[in-house]
Amino acid sequence: MHLSTGDERVSTKNVHDAHIKASLPELHRALLDIVIVMNRPERDVALLEMAGLKLERALFPLLVLVERMGPIGVGDLAGRVGRDYTTVSRQVARLEELGLVDRRAGSADKRVREAIITPRGKAATDALDAAREEMALTLFRDWTLKDFNELVRLMRRLADVMSEEPTAAP
Repeated sequence: MHLSTGDERVSTKNVHDAHIKASLPELHRALLDIVIVMNRPERDVALLEMAGLKLERALFPLLVLVERMGPIGVGDLAGRVGRDYTTVSRQVARLEELGLVDRRAGSADKRVREAIITPRGKAATDALDAAREEMALTLFRDWTLKDFNELVRLMRRLADVMSEEPTAAP
């Protein structure tokens, strides 16, 4: 008869943690590379061109977020894109001038201004989605379906865990 002292769990956890620690720099580099590529102005310009849109480059991420998450408060929108409230408020006003979004009093709090997509804005985001899909099909053309599905699954898992509130170190 063998009695476990629990040391096997500790040992397994230490090996697991050591492996993660060793791989974290490469994961961080990969994430930085992705962010850098996604933030390149020329990619945004190419996407807007493919979508057939004449839109200021700084506006289209806001338009997409309003379509995906709206109605959304301007403060919440500013937090999600990492810009200050006044800048985003001005940019949402520009989207409203272009007929792509409407602003209204918040449904839960009338003091909060919410942005909501208009039919014209939805047509623009649909065009962006089609252009993004075309780019993605080119990007993933040599990937197996299994690898692509695994990437989607793991990216969703990573996004979900990153979206949770940060916890204090043990």
